[in-house]
Amino acid sequence: MAAGKTYEQLRSARWMLPDDQRSFGHRSRTMQMGYAPEDWQGKPIIAVINTWSDAQPCHMHFRERAEWVKRGILQSGGFPMELPALSLSENFVKPTTMLYRNMLAMETEELLRSHPVDGAVLMGGCDKTTPGLVMGAVSMGIPFIYLPAGPMLRGNYAGKTLGSGTDGFKYWDERRAGTISKEEWQGIEGGIARSYGHCMTMGTASTMTAIAEAMGLTLPGASSIPAADANHQRMSAACGRRIVDMVWEDLTPDRIITRAAVDNSVTVAMATGCSTNAIIHLIAMARRAGVPLELDDLDRIGRTTPVLANIRPSGSTYLMEDFFYAGGLRALMKQLGDKLDSTAITVTGKPLTDGLDQVKIYNDDVIRPLSNPVYHEGSLAVLKGNLCPDGAVIKPAACDPKFHRHCGPALVADNYADMKKIIDDPDYPLTPDTVLVLRNAGPQGGPGMPEWGMIPMPKALLKLGLRDMVRISDARMSGTSFGACVLHVAPESYIGGPLALLRTGDMVELDIPTRSLNMLVSEEEIAARRAAWVAPTRHYERGYGFMFSSHIEQADKGCDFDFLTTEFGGKTPEPAIN
Repeated sequence: MAAGKTYEQLRSARWMLPDDQRSFGHRSRTMQMGYAPEDWQGKPIIAVINTWSDAQPCHMHFRERAEWVKRGILQSGGFPMELPALSLSENFVKPTTMLYRNMLAMETEELLRSHPVDGAVLMGGCDKTTPGLVMGAVSMGIPFIYLPAGPMLRGNYAGKTLGSGTDGFKYWDERRAGTISKEEWQGIEGGIARSYGHCMTMGTASTMTAIAEAMGLTLPGASSIPAADANHQRMSAACGRRIVDMVWEDLTPDRIITRAAVDNSVTVAMATGCSTNAIIHLIAMARRAGVPLELDDLDRIGRTTPVLANIRPSGSTYLMEDFFYAGGLRALMKQLGDKLDSTAITVTGKPLTDGLDQVKIYNDDVIRPLSNPVYHEGSLAVLKGNLCPDGAVIKPAACDPKFHRHCGPALVADNYADMKKIIDDPDYPLTPDTVLVLRNAGPQGGPGMPEWGMIPMPKALLKLGLRDMVRISDARMSGTSFGACVLHVAPESYIGGPLALLRTGDMVELDIPTRSLNMLVSEEEIAARRAAWVAPTRHYERGYGFMFSSHIEQADKGCDFDFLTTEFGGKTPEPAIN
């Protein structure tokens, strides 16, 4: 046991230690579950927050992995208490898991606050579970460690390696273009996801678990281990052992998530070729920890941090299994060298950079050196202009370079149904220069900011052999997506942002090198359109949706609820025991 807290100082002791009637009830009900006093006396109680469910393919192994976590907790002298939490399956939850990320954050915070626990192991991995769990645990403030679900194995069909999401989008365009048969499409369907675990591309799931590790919230190397690898079981038990020591050491998240840790996580994210969703979640996580991360901070770090991970969709060949065999995230950190701040510590209590000099890189085509990057700047670029005064995001490394500077006429759809009419019509009048725009798909407009931003290529262009075009939306896109897609336009059109004022035929100018996005319309005309704009009716009149639409912040602020951020002020009190 490391020096630090005594048993009497533990949070759980308030429930279990006093010689009074209330604590008698706590102890007797614990014994009702079959436990003896020896199981909890003098020990920290550790919450195992498990996001397993029967509708969550990314977490199908978590029911079994929780037992390994508990084993580690018991080995280290703690008392495990498994608590289920919202699962947020990216595949099945509609209209979008983003609608419910903050619900998971609230549930995590309140689970930890309301129960007699001293620390927590957070089990997540699918896109929104990492930020949701971390946001809630940070706001609660007790020691925690994050256990990543791990990526699934490589997909395979007909001798070709498939990446989840990315190749689904790619081959769907080919299916719509008529270049692959129904039988081939069904073969891809059966081969693209071959094991439990989250997407094995550098999508949002792999991005966010890498960010959690770079922020210091996981054991070293934990985010790279494939879900089906036996190392994952050993890592799960190690999480259980380490969290007990973290409680005795009082190693709380405020000591880990510092400005240096946040900047490290942004640097690593950019070097991985990260998902565009990383921007929203990074801002939300940092703000929960009291670190005022802004879009401009991300763009600044991105300009000097090249993409080093040759992983789809920014890379052309490899997947997360290859990344693990090449050395994993620790190897990428070694390649980054002095771009990482050595003052930031992790859940180990040691610096993030501790031991990096001993890390080996087994394939420098998968994990590139700074001298041979996949892309010369970071994964993401932040745009500003009269279409997005509060910012928009694009992934330059994952789109055709010819669109880095582009000017063309807008073709505007007010909703996804209208957009489908455009993209499914093989004779729709548009050209390769057309800028396809989907609006009313942001945090309030979606509702929940769904992943509609990678608008499928119109059939009229597919039949010409084209596979990319400029697309603009206030929605998000999957982290496994690719293409010249401008996303997260803020403020969103649904609340009267400038995208609401754009009209079909207006010329739109995108310039990634200068980080600008503008409609070439006079200020006088824009003002006249604004005066005539009528706000749409709200989506919800009751329940969680009503709370969401009443309090959700815009994309540039991380889409958190305004009353949960540190700027809101105040602190939730500890529960009264008696």
